[in-house]
Amino acid sequence: MVRDISFQVQDVQFTLKNKQVIRQWIAEVAAKEEFSIAPINYIFCSDAHLLDMNKQFLNHNYFTDIISFDYTQGKRLSGDIFISIDRVADNAQTYKTTFEAELHRVIIHGVLHFMGYKDKTPVDEKKMRSKENSALKLLVI
Repeated sequence: MVRDISFQVQDVQFTLKNKQVIRQWIAEVAAKEEFSIAPINYIFCSDAHLLDMNKQFLNHNYFTDIISFDYTQGKRLSGDIFISIDRVADNAQTYKTTFEAELHRVIIHGVLHFMGYKDKTPVDEKKMRSKENSALKLLVI
């Protein structure tokens, strides 16, 4: 349910625009895959914060745009999704897109992981990108 999707900010100045539209969109994407929403918490943070988490929880010493902690049970999506606003901004420049477009891609990317989609192999990454693109077409802001 859309009320079970929260957006928080940690150690950065950031305000997510169109929160209710984004909540509805996430719920719509989940429903299309026959999932429901249990609590999903988005936490927007800095590169430094996400790097610390990457080291602490994953033993990775590099920047990333997203780290997700999946608590999904069956078809009830649940988890915490940490997103680096710094990395999203850098990736938007790298991929020659807008900050908002890249942010929306990363937002849905985390949910797709909760649904079981992976991106570690070329085949899995291609499927993930396809799912992201399909989901992004549903977002009307």
